[in-house]
Amino acid sequence: MKIAIAFLMVSMSWMSAFAQPALDTAQHERAKALYSELRCVVCQNQSIGESDADVAKDLRQIVSEQIAAGQTNSQVKQYLVDRYGEFILLKPVLAWHTLILWLAPALLLVVGIGFAWSRRGKAEPEAVASLTPDEERRIAELIDKKS
Repeated sequence: MKIAIAFLMVSMSWMSAFAQPALDTAQHERAKALYSELRCVVCQNQSIGESDADVAKDLRQIVSEQIAAGQTNSQVKQYLVDRYGEFILLKPVLAWHTLILWLAPALLLVVGIGFAWSRRGKAEPEAVASLTPDEERRIAELIDKKS
């Protein structure tokens, strides 16, 4: 009997490790919104809300705990950025070191349009020089030989 009680106590304490903090409806909605803005560090291009990876579950737990502790969305994001780097954000912040991420698509579009514009007048084929009489005679000989 003592063994059964000890086992029950250990299993109950072990299960409490998986308990999530109780969030009210507004906090739960905030947590879900944050889940969609944070990248799973294992799955790369999935949010922690979409991923079933253990790391994503841990991150959801951290977000829920932070929200239950009264942290704002930006504070929760900053906490995770401090721990995992800016890679954890699905939408990178606009800063000097991420400026190329934001400007590269527009820059490539401008370069592509410029290249197409510069090539538009050069699309005409060059005139092919006609055969000389000597070349025509040689071709006729080859055709006659073949026949």
